[in-house]
Amino acid sequence: MATEIRRLPRDDASAPMPPGETIRLHRGSLKVDLAPAAGGRVARIRFDGVDWLIGPHDGWPDTIAWGCYPMVPWAGRVRAGRFQAGGRAYQLPVNFGGHAIHGLGFSRSWRIESQDDDAATLSLLLPQDGYWPFGGLARQVITLHDHGLRLDLSVQAGDQPMPAVLGWHPWFRKPDRLVFHPSAMYPRDHDGIATLPLVPPRPGPWDDCFIAEDGAVLERARQRLHVTSDCTHWVVYDGAGHATCVEPQTGPPDGFNLAPHIVEPGQVLAMWIDLRWS
Repeated sequence: MATEIRRLPRDDASAPMPPGETIRLHRGSLKVDLAPAAGGRVARIRFDGVDWLIGPHDGWPDTIAWGCYPMVPWAGRVRAGRFQAGGRAYQLPVNFGGHAIHGLGFSRSWRIESQDDDAATLSLLLPQDGYWPFGGLARQVITLHDHGLRLDLSVQAGDQPMPAVLGWHPWFRKPDRLVFHPSAMYPRDHDGIATLPLVPPRPGPWDDCFIAEDGAVLERARQRLHVTSDCTHWVVYDGAGHATCVEPQTGPPDGFNLAPHIVEPGQVLAMWIDLRWS
């Protein structure tokens, strides 16, 4: 008989997520606050006096709705929480609209491995239970540089193969202008979930996954923010009046079903996102 897993408030993506104790990184005109207990997320990015992220006290306190958080070991929705791997069927607990969204890392407390004035490393042991049966180790490194910051995210499989999709989910305060030129997009079905085959990009507003090589640019308060990544998959959500999300991912939403990527025991899947002001 499967062990019953007790649900906690953190397991509801719509539940409030307080930031807890934050730590401050700084370099030049850039100040970055991290909230290790709140999903290991970046709680604040302030460059040259301008705040760029929706924070926990801006009126959208839900776990899913503020800061810039790591999505691990999956990004976006897994349809109804169901997928197959290694010839077995798995059921993830659903946490948002009948689906399993954004992984486990964004709602759990991360451990601070190291911290300096302008860099920090955090880690999270993934569970091996009814929520996630594979285990593994997630790690993120936040590094401030002369013109911005870089966020590195990785996951290492434990003693068994595991599916994985990684991503970062920044809630940027609404820009005056978004510059984004994708080459293709995943159409969404009646559940609002990405499907195949790819189609040419459609006009926004968007809550969609795209293929893009050049990242995006956000312009706000006379600042210009370049967002780049080693990922070619980008989810852009600009349908909200207060924010725009630009999310690089190693694969599409529902990637466990659409485009499964298996990380073998001991192997690592990694990605980065770079935020640079000009």
